[in-house]
Amino acid sequence: ERFAFPVPFSDKSGKLALSPKQKAIFSRWVQPDEICNNPTMIMSVSSFSIKQTVVSDCSFVASLAISAAYERRYNKKLITSIIYPQNRRGQPEYNPCGKYMVKLHINGVPRKVIIDDYLPVDRNGELLCSYSSNRNELWVSLIEKAYMKVMGGYDFPGSNSNIDLHALTGWIPERIAMHSDNQSFNKEDTFRMLFQRFHNGHVLITTATGVMTEEEGEKWGLVPTHAYAVLDIREYKGMRFLQLKNPWSHLRWKGRYSERDEKNWTPELLKYLNFDPKTAQRFDNGVFWIAWEDLCQYYDVIYLSWNPALFKDSSCIHSSWDGKQGPVKDVYSLANNPQYRLEVQCPAGGAAVWVLLTRHITDKDDFAQNREFITLVVYKTDGKKVYYPADPPPYIDGIRINSPHYLTKMRLTTAGTHIFTLVVSQYEKQNTINYTLRVYSGCKFTFSKIPNPFTHTKRINGQWKGLSAGGCGNYKDSYKHNPIYQINLERSGPLLIELRGSRQYSVGFEMVTVSTVGDPGPAALQKKSSGDYRCGFSYMEVDHVPAGIYNIIPTTFLPKQEGPFFLDFGSTSPLKVSQLQ
Repeated sequence: ERFAFPVPFSDKSGKLALSPKQKAIFSRWVQPDEICNNPTMIMSVSSFSIKQTVVSDCSFVASLAISAAYERRYNKKLITSIIYPQNRRGQPEYNPCGKYMVKLHINGVPRKVIIDDYLPVDRNGELLCSYSSNRNELWVSLIEKAYMKVMGGYDFPGSNSNIDLHALTGWIPERIAMHSDNQSFNKEDTFRMLFQRFHNGHVLITTATGVMTEEEGEKWGLVPTHAYAVLDIREYKGMRFLQLKNPWSHLRWKGRYSERDEKNWTPELLKYLNFDPKTAQRFDNGVFWIAWEDLCQYYDVIYLSWNPALFKDSSCIHSSWDGKQGPVKDVYSLANNPQYRLEVQCPAGGAAVWVLLTRHITDKDDFAQNREFITLVVYKTDGKKVYYPADPPPYIDGIRINSPHYLTKMRLTTAGTHIFTLVVSQYEKQNTINYTLRVYSGCKFTFSKIPNPFTHTKRINGQWKGLSAGGCGNYKDSYKHNPIYQINLERSGPLLIELRGSRQYSVGFEMVTVSTVGDPGPAALQKKSSGDYRCGFSYMEVDHVPAGIYNIIPTTFLPKQEGPFFLDFGSTSPLKVSQLQ
């Protein structure tokens, strides 16, 4: 990428759209040398210097803060490495020409975002975007500008730290809900894990409040549905604390162990946490300590971003799921869901395998509303396609959430080959979705889409009506009036038959051999059924069916259950289907 120009660079995409709050006080766009004496990219990377202003991107600024804290603590370039141009030492530099490139992970891959250095200010020349309290330093404002450009402008609908940290770092997002009906939360285990992993440098952590009344927020010094950076985690004589930062750089927790708490602090604890309430009372920088128990009570969710370097290997597949394929809800059938085979070679001592499903978002309204609820369900079916959601029961069931990222974690304990079927699922399919599936593994694995072997297909539209709604074989007198279809298979091979009917009826079918070509041998079958009758959908897949003629009798469980149905046939050789009655 070229960064040097004879004239100042101006982004041909135009100026970023401003938010209503910015517009109300906006004066003009300025370049850094108009408001800084000595513009530099980075003076020192610090989470304390980052300040959010009128852009509603608290989770993004919290994400920047913990990335900066990580970089400072571990001396590993995490956030400063994403801005270009850089010098030979890999440090980003101020560019007098005004052109910058920022690397962001968006929709499953790293992308380069080109920006100029024009920033919005008010009438007093104060920046209307996030900035560093070191006023000559530009990295905060420019990384924010690049992210806002991707998101459609400064009028940002708000996000969460899982999304923002993944975009900034490519680290693996995980969400822990502390007050959820369908996700169990263990206070003790979670703290142990956070403490250990945080101090090993394996994870970045933010936390967010949920919905609360204005009075509650005022009483406790908390902002409703607001993200906070976790800067430190400590334990002292059985007491557990987290150091949090409000991205506004002011407004702190007012409960136990706040700077105004005169009851709970002891001199030893203050010394251990290096905290001076008197200094804190004089200057509110939005940084405070909170007891773990209080965090669990007053906050709603913890966002983790895991270092992908924890895994030896990773691989991804990008794909899409057509909104017109299959039913709106996959409650009865997974036949149309995207499915993948994952084979893992687990060594002695066990291994961790994680799978991240990322739904691609290309529309700002989609990002704001996030109406698509996605998940990943894992089955142990030797890598074969799964048709019924609960038969066999999932090895790991998924919780459908309206976040673009969904993480499934598998801990393998027995050595040897493990084969899984991964099924992408939605709560209610409304639109075509594009997505990325990425496997992270501590051991060798192979990962591929389950192919559809059936090259020849036929669909029959039929209906049960009047006499032909005969019910199952239990009703001998009426059963004989059911519709009968005859299929002629040219060559021996696998056969798939699917029956779809009204969801209020239990449906099933029988396949009866009429004649076979030559000696069918041990593969001969006189009569085969689709098994238990099921709501709205049943299927039968036979690995080897001898060439020949077969009758198929689709039925509802009870007689007189009228309605339309579809019969779908799949084969590896040409097949003819006709209706006998």
